[in-house]
Amino acid sequence: MLRFSRFAFVLPLLMAIVCSSTLIHAADQKVKIAPLKEKGIAFLKASQNEDGSWTNAKILGITGLVLNALLEAGVDVDDPVVKKGLDFLLSYKQPDGGIYSPTSNHKNYETSIAVSALSAGNKDKRFDETIKGAVKYLKEIQWDSDEGAKETDTAFGGQGYGSHKRPDLSNTAFFLDALHSAGISQDDPAMKKALVFVSRCQNLSSEHNTTEFADKINDGGFYYTPAAGGSSQAGKDEATGGLRSYASMTYAGLKSMIYAGLTKDDPRVKAASTWLKKNYSLTENPGMGQQGMFYYYHTMSKTLKTLGEPTFTTEDGVSHDWKADLVETLSAKQAGNGSWVNQADRWYEGDPNLVTAYVLMALSNCE
Repeated sequence: MLRFSRFAFVLPLLMAIVCSSTLIHAADQKVKIAPLKEKGIAFLKASQNEDGSWTNAKILGITGLVLNALLEAGVDVDDPVVKKGLDFLLSYKQPDGGIYSPTSNHKNYETSIAVSALSAGNKDKRFDETIKGAVKYLKEIQWDSDEGAKETDTAFGGQGYGSHKRPDLSNTAFFLDALHSAGISQDDPAMKKALVFVSRCQNLSSEHNTTEFADKINDGGFYYTPAAGGSSQAGKDEATGGLRSYASMTYAGLKSMIYAGLTKDDPRVKAASTWLKKNYSLTENPGMGQQGMFYYYHTMSKTLKTLGEPTFTTEDGVSHDWKADLVETLSAKQAGNGSWVNQADRWYEGDPNLVTAYVLMALSNCE
């Protein structure tokens, strides 16, 4: 009885110490993050165009991402800069419910980002009807039987840029982000159809992926698209003919699978996690070097936050405080004017507005 009594006394004390330590660490993180966010927010507010857009009024996606970043960073939806930006964004609301430039080939991309931004600012349900119409539009343009894609087609369930006439994982991940932020159930048919496409973007042979690329590399990572002959931004493995995996798409694929209802016990999730454990890095986008580095930071942080992982254990058994690691990395990269930029200018990452938006969202995921 004496031993039990001592244990019964000590256990709550130990738990209190652990909880207290966790709270102190979280508070310390916020203290480190606050000045980074403050300077980043100030930069974006100062760089807004007169019409309410950022960078280029014709590239609607950048404005949507900046707005999403500001709102996630805690800027109020009624802040004059945010309000002006949202008014600009909503001026592109189309009769079909989509939010895109009429001449754009990026209708899914622009509408998906707009839905996420509006959802982030929808504290009083002011955007409910607009979000509902935009989600309906996104579902209508998803590659399925309406687009002539049978379930056996490698394009089935995906979203893409209209100019390329085929879906890809990046566009599909933005689409699933939009559905998730709008509160669409993981059991929704659009989610399930998207999961079919996402599963086929993984280097993993299974009942869910019988494409020609599934078993050529078979490392559990993800690539850009299996459709229209297949493509990976990391290139093709000459020895096997497989499409090389890379980290930003692997995090995007993993997050998309979780949004669509898969659990950590699913073989697809386990395989993706194993690949990422072998490729943990904050100095490069594994498989792509410095290309897409800040999209990678944003996607990595959002995925790990979605998984609820406070630490990340790599293949060698080392536990990493990924939030602290990322905050330290991003702090060292911030410019004097409060912005961030990628010297490897691919996918618009030479634009400080876009990159600063990615970073603000990543920092918000670290709180």
